[in-house]
Amino acid sequence: MKKQHFIWAAIVYAIAMMYLAVTTPITPHEAKILYTSHDVVAYFMKLGQTMVPGFLGFRIFFLLFGFLSILFFYEFSRRYFPLRQDAYMATIIFMLLPGIITGSVLSNIAIIVLPLVLLFVLLYEKDHFVLLPFILLALFFIHDASIIFFIALLMYGLMHKDKKLFILSAAFLIAFIYLAKGIEIGGRPSGHFIEIFGLYAAVFSPLVFLYFFYTMYRILLREKKTLLWYISFTALAFSLLLSIRQRIDISDFAPYVTIAIVLMLDIFNHSLRVRLPEFQKRYNLAFKIIMGSLILSAMIIFLHQLMFYIDKDPKRYFANKAYKPYHLAKELKSKHISCYDSGNLREQYQLQYYQIPSCHK
Repeated sequence: MKKQHFIWAAIVYAIAMMYLAVTTPITPHEAKILYTSHDVVAYFMKLGQTMVPGFLGFRIFFLLFGFLSILFFYEFSRRYFPLRQDAYMATIIFMLLPGIITGSVLSNIAIIVLPLVLLFVLLYEKDHFVLLPFILLALFFIHDASIIFFIALLMYGLMHKDKKLFILSAAFLIAFIYLAKGIEIGGRPSGHFIEIFGLYAAVFSPLVFLYFFYTMYRILLREKKTLLWYISFTALAFSLLLSIRQRIDISDFAPYVTIAIVLMLDIFNHSLRVRLPEFQKRYNLAFKIIMGSLILSAMIIFLHQLMFYIDKDPKRYFANKAYKPYHLAKELKSKHISCYDSGNLREQYQLQYYQIPSCHK
């Protein structure tokens, strides 16, 4: 990919992301956080509301975190790949991941964690150890699932004999255990193991996730195991193990697996470039098919509003839970109805955002 193509793609992407953030109604998850939570996500949502009106207000910081993640990912890709065009391609793939698009547009913890993880890996690769404890401290306080990150760092430090990283990660891991923080583990064997594959397919897009799974497995068997691999593989392994007994929150694991795009493209390039041109055709075809599926997934997200109005039965639409309260609020206001009782608590929070409180407070 040429530099000018990358720049134009980044500009179009930024405009599309801004449009999504401005026009997408508040979701049930966002509404619940806004009115019931006091964590870091709620803090940034409320702070943004005081600065910018409309839907963009409570999403503005998450959009900035998303752009920051892309910047850090690009800087890391430049160090990882000898060719600049590979760094451009890796960044484009990263930008188009459905999990990155929705995570940057909708208020959530994953997009706050992601730039911190990328910054940690970037500074570690540059041997800037001074700032690393502060990044780990931030992750320790804002994300209970960062215990996965600390375990990955501990394993990497142990296997690669990095004493400073081992001691640092061990200290935070002990603090997690002492304070009884981390991911809640419980339940009994159930059907959530299959569900986790669907969640990962939603984060990566189906074909990209299959290649991600293959990349993790191939590196496990015969490739060099970098810090990036330890982080992504640990998150993948923990999510699969936990899903046997309980339903997991994919936002707990997404910041640690999406950074593996660099590894995926690196494995693909090695497989492609060791072959003569006449034997590269099937690899190029596979790459085009995977990229086509990724672009299609991204376009479905960017054009989801158009699909909502085309579909004759909006109830079947995946974004109906966001749009139904929005249209209901407009209808109630047009009839001069100032309150409404919904049977769904999260929908009630959405209506509250549109100044339609419950009639029975």
